[in-house]
Amino acid sequence: MQANQAEPTANADASPASTSRKAGQRMMLLVLLVCAAPIIASYFTYYVLKPDRRNNYGFLVDQRAHPVPAMTTTTLDGRPQTLQQLQGKWVLLMVAPGACPKTCQQSLYNMRQLRLMQGKEMNRIERVWLITDDAPLDTLVIREYDGTHMLRADAATVKQWLPVEAGTTAADHLYMIDPLGHLMMRFPPNPEPRKVYKDIYKLLKASAVG
Repeated sequence: MQANQAEPTANADASPASTSRKAGQRMMLLVLLVCAAPIIASYFTYYVLKPDRRNNYGFLVDQRAHPVPAMTTTTLDGRPQTLQQLQGKWVLLMVAPGACPKTCQQSLYNMRQLRLMQGKEMNRIERVWLITDDAPLDTLVIREYDGTHMLRADAATVKQWLPVEAGTTAADHLYMIDPLGHLMMRFPPNPEPRKVYKDIYKLLKASAVG
């Protein structure tokens, strides 16, 4: 009888800690799912629930083939700022050299107008210009497009990352990054603003919370 009473339970000491750890992991997973739910819902609604009515203008990018690189980007005054810092927002992205020719200025204009066209939802969108050289920017361009994140980035890294249509370069396109930080859409060269607006509107609507 005494021997039976003295038998130890093999995991008696480890059990509380193990249980607590598992509970913590489940809670962390739940939090991540809750945070990601609106974005997942937007993809599901936009691309799965309405496949017959899907007429998106932009090209859906395979995120696995084009993950956002951990590249060093800096503001015009040399401060580090990364694309990852913009997570939580939809990001309209363009690429151009610092000289910013006419096509570059048109892209800056398009991004500004596309954001404004979203009305009360526009604060969910950030604009980014990746500058692929060290050329100085025209002060008038900086002032005209105040609010755009103008970040200097390595040209080779950007070229390797961003997918393009045959016969084009990244500077010919606008891109969309989702709030989880994934490159998700590429718009055609010389895009039709109204069609781009509709794509963005549908994504914002499908991912709206509340």
